[in-house]
Amino acid sequence: MAITMNSLCMRCMVKKHLETAESLDMEKSQDFAKDLMEILRASLDGNNSAVVGAQINYLYQKHFGLGHDRFIAEKKESNEFIKPRLQEIQNLVEQQADPVFAALQFAVLGNYLDFAALKGQVSFEKLDEMLQDALKMELDPATYENLCRDLEQGKNLLYITDNAGEIGFDRIMAQQLQKKYPHLQITFCVRGKPAHNDATREDAAYMELAFPIVDTGNDIGGVDIPQLSQEAKDALDRADVVLAKGMGNTESMYGCDYNVYYAFLVKCIRFVQFFDKPMFTPMLVKNP
Repeated sequence: MAITMNSLCMRCMVKKHLETAESLDMEKSQDFAKDLMEILRASLDGNNSAVVGAQINYLYQKHFGLGHDRFIAEKKESNEFIKPRLQEIQNLVEQQADPVFAALQFAVLGNYLDFAALKGQVSFEKLDEMLQDALKMELDPATYENLCRDLEQGKNLLYITDNAGEIGFDRIMAQQLQKKYPHLQITFCVRGKPAHNDATREDAAYMELAFPIVDTGNDIGGVDIPQLSQEAKDALDRADVVLAKGMGNTESMYGCDYNVYYAFLVKCIRFVQFFDKPMFTPMLVKNP
């Protein structure tokens, strides 16, 4: 189960985290590098980068005294950028022939707000441009048809979120699902503790999600099923359909025993290789 790390992941993590460590304190970065290499060496035994990323976050606290919520500014900026735009986007979505698909296009586009995977590359100006073309996004039609059929037949949907800001688009998606499938019980799952710039209960409250919410109970930027909180595990077990947003959820859950649909943008070389798609390709993928 899961998309495990390989040498491409290791190379990416070494470059990204050593550059960050050196920018914080060149002298302390030497000891940071030693611990980092030990974590990465062990990761080749079958770990995925969502789990490994949580381990690396502790190194920033150990060597530089940084709190786990070191992306708090980016999360705030993302939420404040997205929220004022939601009503306009919702109006646009509801004008489309298939509002659910239109909402899904925006929800996938929102996955761009990933300050961990896209270190130094996220631009709100660029996102504004991307929003203008959201309705041109192509997603696999057969997978979307399967998703709609499963939602029609199912009773419980677990919607697993990814990034702050992005969760505003997820709210619009869930609202459209509720309209099309009024029988469907929708539950959101967020991170239990700060994990990169991923959404937590606080972000869900800011975006005014009017749905039941559970959290993972941990600071992993994905869903490591053995480490889930009991409430999240219960919600997962009840779900007839799971919609999991983002790469972290995909790499940690891919191949699990649940009926999961993954929605994300390809944002790293490992996913380029694994799915054989170029960078920034929008994806809707059914669990194998």
